[in-house]
Amino acid sequence: MKLNKIHHIAIIVSDYAKSKHFYTEILGLDILKETFREARNSYKLDLALNGQYIIELFSFPDYVSRPSYPEALGLRHLAFEVDDIEQSAFELQAHNIPTEPIRIDEITGNRFFFFTDPDCLPLEFYEK
Repeated sequence: MKLNKIHHIAIIVSDYAKSKHFYTEILGLDILKETFREARNSYKLDLALNGQYIIELFSFPDYVSRPSYPEALGLRHLAFEVDDIEQSAFELQAHNIPTEPIRIDEITGNRFFFFTDPDCLPLEFYEK
């Protein structure tokens, strides 16, 4: 089997408007397409980073919560690479988004920190 790349990551959100604002206005992802699916009473928002499609946001009226802290079984977190870890933390904090302290990856020596999206999905910024 030959895999080419990760095509996208799908995220179900509890508050579509709040999450749309977070991912587009705060993290700066670009909207490729926004679709309202009337039969499901659901939005689907396709987002890109640097022109590459990476995330789908879905709103479903009847969703089920699941544990999402970093040590829960399943997807641990979604990580984004940044150039300046301190500046990235400052920008999130300026939007009243709490961040964990900056840590050093014991294997690579690179710096990183965790924070959460509006539904407490664990996200990471990892310095280049």
